[in-house]
Amino acid sequence: MKTFSKILPALALCAFTNSSFAADWPRWGGNDPGRNMYSPAKGLPSQFNAGKPKAGSEEIDPKTTKNVKWAAKIGSQSYGNVVVANGKVLVGTNNENPRDPQHQGDRSILMCFDEKTGEFLWQLVVPKLASGKVNDWESLGLLSSPCVEGNRVYLVTSRCEVICLDLDGQANGNDGAFKDEAQYVVGPGKPPGKIGPKDADIIWRYDMMDELGVFPHNASNCSVLVAGDKVYACTSNGQDWTHVNIPSPNSPSFIALNKNTGQLIGEDDAKIGSRIFHGQWSSPSTGTVNGKELVFFGGGDGWTYAFDANPVKEGDSDFLKTVWKADCNPPEYKTKDGQSVKYPAPEGPSEVNATPVFYKNRVYVATGQDPEHGEGVGHLLCLDATKTGDITKTGVIWDYKKIHRSISTVSIDPSTGLLFVGDFSGFVHCLDAETGKEYWTHDMKAHMWGSTLVADGKVYCGDEDGDFTVLAATKEKKVLSETNLGAPVYSTPIVANGVLYVHSNAHLFAFYDESKNAVLKDAPPKVELNEKK
Repeated sequence: MKTFSKILPALALCAFTNSSFAADWPRWGGNDPGRNMYSPAKGLPSQFNAGKPKAGSEEIDPKTTKNVKWAAKIGSQSYGNVVVANGKVLVGTNNENPRDPQHQGDRSILMCFDEKTGEFLWQLVVPKLASGKVNDWESLGLLSSPCVEGNRVYLVTSRCEVICLDLDGQANGNDGAFKDEAQYVVGPGKPPGKIGPKDADIIWRYDMMDELGVFPHNASNCSVLVAGDKVYACTSNGQDWTHVNIPSPNSPSFIALNKNTGQLIGEDDAKIGSRIFHGQWSSPSTGTVNGKELVFFGGGDGWTYAFDANPVKEGDSDFLKTVWKADCNPPEYKTKDGQSVKYPAPEGPSEVNATPVFYKNRVYVATGQDPEHGEGVGHLLCLDATKTGDITKTGVIWDYKKIHRSISTVSIDPSTGLLFVGDFSGFVHCLDAETGKEYWTHDMKAHMWGSTLVADGKVYCGDEDGDFTVLAATKEKKVLSETNLGAPVYSTPIVANGVLYVHSNAHLFAFYDESKNAVLKDAPPKVELNEKK
């Protein structure tokens, strides 16, 4: 009886804890197909100590940490944002810390860990393209944030493929029509590798270079959108090494595939190819407007597009028809003193690299450029998603020109109506989402590659110096804490089931409030509760 008297309260608290903030983060933007970087989770920590490595090792010593559930070593450059679904944690990185001795040297890697323990489960190994860094930049690793639906994982690889994986990897056998994983992991023309239970199980793959003739510039990194039976993806089409020529101007910039087979079922009708400034790296979002499902996409020409989500057949092709489009570069960024301002001049126009966020019939999006181009002027727009046609002059509800170039996606707190967004110069901006009124800016004092996350009345963000900062999500600026993670933070924090995940280039951290979760350490295994849900 004494045993049960201790276990039952623990079970009750465990169930309460789970129900109060239990939600996976299965894709870029979490459970919101509009991609708002917001979580309703409560009880999240504002103070951390990321700890120190054990002597002679890169493994974090748990005795030196605070509010760290677990930490895992990943690669040396890690841009692929975390997703958490069905007990698995997925993150993109490179191969500087090989998990499999047969794969040495530069590779792109998707790693899968156990959500509760941080145990390494399996990995997808993606060999580099033979064409080199013009298409597949060295050591960047896997840049795509995966999308998990059921037991399927969808992502874009650094080889410019849309690929579908089994969430359980090879541990439950080789499923799907694709059976050539042994050849895939080493690349074409090489002796096949050895596949085991800690390898990825590929269900299908769609090669956008082979099938569409696209020419990815430096890196393919779209975080795909799965909606209904379709997978939407940016093709990464762009310029070649001359930064002048577009090898495939007639190839699509945005496509839809059948999520079960990988078959092409539609491509955009916007003809963006000939107008691409540099490359294309935006991820799509979706929302229903006036009873019609739309998908939103930021183009490499500096325009934001809304496409009808359902392809329409015209002749021999199926097209995603443009419902509206907006030029995100104001006139003064294009012409100065009567002279054209040429890309990539700091005072000139930019493409859209951020994800357009759909929120309350509006689309919020910022302009920016490849971080290699440095700092410059940016533009944040709030667009009326109910309009049609060219809405450059008719659909801008408000705009904000105090932002610098940005590759970050906005976070909007529904409880306060506050919008938060970072820019590459390292400033976090707090605005009124309804009016665009500025409340404050915060200087991170280092470049920002990732986006802000707003949750539990806090704004979480990281920077290139490795600082992980927590701000109050209020109209008055307040810095709650700043923690250095020991390596640059190019990622965006996410929340899943009461745990905050963020990774530096070298480590993936699972942060939680130890004081609120202490009882869980001695409680019966949570897996039994999860299985009953």
